[in-house]
Amino acid sequence: MPLMTTKPMFDLAYDGGFAVGAFNVNNMEITQGIIEACAAEKSPLILQISKGARKYANMIYLRHIILAAVEQYPDLPIAIHLDHGDTVDLVQTCIKDGFTSVMIDGSHHAYEENVKISAEAVKVAHAAGVTVETELGMLGGIEEDVVGMDAHEYEKNVEKFLTDPEQAKDFWKRTGCDSLAVAIGTSHGAFKFKHEAKLAFDRIEAIMKTCPGLPLVMHGSSSVPQEFIDLVNKYGGSMPNAKGVPEDQIAMAVQKYGVCKVNIDTDLRLALTAKIREVFATKPAEFDPRNYLGPGREAIISMVRRKLHVLNSAGKAEAVNKHWEKLGKPLPGYYKK
Repeated sequence: MPLMTTKPMFDLAYDGGFAVGAFNVNNMEITQGIIEACAAEKSPLILQISKGARKYANMIYLRHIILAAVEQYPDLPIAIHLDHGDTVDLVQTCIKDGFTSVMIDGSHHAYEENVKISAEAVKVAHAAGVTVETELGMLGGIEEDVVGMDAHEYEKNVEKFLTDPEQAKDFWKRTGCDSLAVAIGTSHGAFKFKHEAKLAFDRIEAIMKTCPGLPLVMHGSSSVPQEFIDLVNKYGGSMPNAKGVPEDQIAMAVQKYGVCKVNIDTDLRLALTAKIREVFATKPAEFDPRNYLGPGREAIISMVRRKLHVLNSAGKAEAVNKHWEKLGKPLPGYYKK
């Protein structure tokens, strides 16, 4: 049962020119769409659960949906990750709930407080054999409970909020984190850019020099596919000027720089919502959830399969499994039972 931490994945991704897709899950159809796509492409994956998802779906249900996926695809490398954990208490709860990876996000605190809370979370998680992602710098936009700066204001003043390479070096040394989410010009949500989308590749390169070997994470990395925006707008929605991160820039960050994890949430919501809107508009008599959630799930499968090629992770599952075995198949305590 290759339910694992992110370490076997990132060990290979850093030098292998690929990144692992980290997909947020909220219900069965979204989870199935992600899993089916990754199984078809033989790709490792990270299933992320946010504070909002836990509140909406209840962790008991989410855990069993994920374990069903693990049972159905026993050879697929999967990590279960807490997205944007805001307290050490939440980190501890998630470890008890069976998460194999956690994020502690202290980026909204002053630097020294961020170091303190992150180091404490690392100490707790490492004692349980769980890997830890931290965050340094500030993103724009809003997604669930994650509130950054106004995306447009952020874009105008982005240089002020990017991750500082020297500070990143100090932060890594003092916290012992396993991966670092960096601010490189992306934003949460579907309205990431008002003008031309441009990532700060020079900043990623500088961080790689001060923190050699540290896996980097891109948040706010949905590309907001135009076909889904068009469907939403065509069938009663209102999403003018929605703009995400161009896929060619994501591919460059992954294949040329040390980005090992790319977060994708908005695109999942768009795919599901766009297809549901289409069914409701074109088949107004439809009331069977299977007949509108099903097309939404198929749209997620198609979209995720394309993403896996952008991330260059398609076909990497077997190599990750072999590396996991080489490491001695380390498992967090919950899954040793």
